Amino acid sequence: MTAVDRYGDMLARLDAENLAELAQYLSADVRFKDPFQEVFGRAAMLAVFAHMFEAVGPVRFIVHDRFGDARRGVLVWRFEACLRARPWAFEGTSVLSFAADGRVSAHVDHWDAAGDFYEHLPVIGWPLAWARRRIASHSNGPDRQRSPRSS
Repeated sequence: MTAVDRYGDMLARLDAENLAELAQYLSADVRFKDPFQEVFGRAAMLAVFAHMFEAVGPVRFIVHDRFGDARRGVLVWRFEACLRARPWAFEGTSVLSFAADGRVSAHVDHWDAAGDFYEHLPVIGWPLAWARRRIASHSNGPDRQRSPRSS
């Protein structure tokens, strides 16, 4: 089993109860970055995930695809949880780097924070969604196909 497979399997079963187990998959100086923050070190990354479980509650990562080699890997996933007592889900990718011992030395998440998070919040959500639709309608000329979000 490759390092990408091992880490992908761990994320797929990650929950608040087994969060401490994640530490064995991470190098001591791991870098974690997502649309909200960038932290360095195993304890800091675990704190980010612990805060996610505290703030959102039960979370599920469904890993759709994984590929890579001993040095780098990519996970393609779906995040599922509840936000403000409503189902919340979005797609994303994690770009991974591995240390010589197979532990994750960098985990960089890519997903649309504006569309997948901020637009679901009261007060700022509606103006952001409106701005996205407005920008999309102006950037879609007669020869361009409209984005599914702009409909």
